[in-house]
Amino acid sequence: MNTVFIAGHARLPSGMAAKSIYETLTITAEIDKKYGVIVAANCTLATDHGRQFVHQLLRGHSLQDGIDKPSETMKAHYLGKAGNALVSALHDLYRQYEHYKANHN
Repeated sequence: MNTVFIAGHARLPSGMAAKSIYETLTITAEIDKKYGVIVAANCTLATDHGRQFVHQLLRGHSLQDGIDKPSETMKAHYLGKAGNALVSALHDLYRQYEHYKANHN
């Protein structure tokens, strides 16, 4: 298999629909092992539309280029209450990716 599955987590703010189901927001990503490219992404937002939007924002980005660009894209384009949690979960996912790379090279 040429991909790895990684998850990043962050606390959800109060007053969100997803908060009644989950305490934390999770972003998951299937990542190409060789190039670090996000092949597919998902998250625990309450709506399919929100989850699809996050997938579209992240798909195709290489984590070998760092996390700043997708983080800024998320801040600029996702304007819901979960915005900060999404960015935090994205940074946690990136930390998990860096840990994976350090232990599998």
